[in-house]
Amino acid sequence: MREGIAVAGTLVVDNIKMIDGYPEKGMIADISRISRGIGGCVANTACGVKILDPSIPVKSISLVGDDDNGTFVVERLSSYGIDTTGIRKEKGAATSFSDVMTIESTGERTFFHDRGACRLFSPVHVDLENLDVGLLLLGYGALLDSMDMPDKEYGTVMARFLHDVKEKGVLTAMDVASTRDEELMQRLVIPSLKYTDYLIVNEIEGGMLAGLSPRRKDGSLNRETLPEICRKLKNLGVARWVVIHAPELGCAVDESGDYVEEASLRLPQGYIVGAVGAGDAFCAGVLYSIYKGLPVKEALCMGAASAAANLSAGDSVSGLRSVSETKKLYEQYHVK
Repeated sequence: MREGIAVAGTLVVDNIKMIDGYPEKGMIADISRISRGIGGCVANTACGVKILDPSIPVKSISLVGDDDNGTFVVERLSSYGIDTTGIRKEKGAATSFSDVMTIESTGERTFFHDRGACRLFSPVHVDLENLDVGLLLLGYGALLDSMDMPDKEYGTVMARFLHDVKEKGVLTAMDVASTRDEELMQRLVIPSLKYTDYLIVNEIEGGMLAGLSPRRKDGSLNRETLPEICRKLKNLGVARWVVIHAPELGCAVDESGDYVEEASLRLPQGYIVGAVGAGDAFCAGVLYSIYKGLPVKEALCMGAASAAANLSAGDSVSGLRSVSETKKLYEQYHVK
């Protein structure tokens, strides 16, 4: 494999507000703390990989505004040793941001998001000729307006882009964003699956793409449906792994069609501070494992432990740990 991992697509500033609960309409919620952090897969997943193993070259590729938030995210990523030369500034556009409302007692969070400059991010902002990495993650499908535009030959601009990346000999991975519209999700994401080596999504996103419900009416996880969802997504064109993460577990179907599961870590009461970026942290653990040539079962373990590390902090990156520390966390809290 070529050296390094690139993460392209959504890059945001997270304005994190810790609250006592969600208010009813017209009522008040108390904000106890406010902080500013980096967010989106271009920040969270890139930092996750780099913190796991600083020896891996990691490159972030995105579009920000020519504003204070744009400067902030680039400086923060650079401080982690991430190559930010692929982040371009767009005059007249605002850097994408999210107001993240996090319930202090549970870590549950809700996002109020402005896509900002990320609406404009497209293949013209990627120096494909000089893309010399071994693996590229693109995220989030269904959240990048210009990438989600129709393409007569490939279905979407994103599908064409992933095709072109694969033609360069680079392995491709994709993460997607949750939407309210299942039909829209399928229309925007499915064309890209045949040019995706690794699909890494949560159970809701995977279920929407497959047209199958991963949860029962009472909200419990329907584990019997998960293999079917994974295999349906694999049959839609994913070349290597379909990986799904849920609060309860991670699961996957590999190149051979074998299905595996790994339970989430059993964390003690009071451990969880916030859940912002937990899915991106899981994704980082899986990407690290892919890059290192680990089997899918080990990738699920690393993803689970990396997500658990993330949960120990209120922002998306402060809780992340090195490979050795992440493995210790797994040994301490994994379900035996």
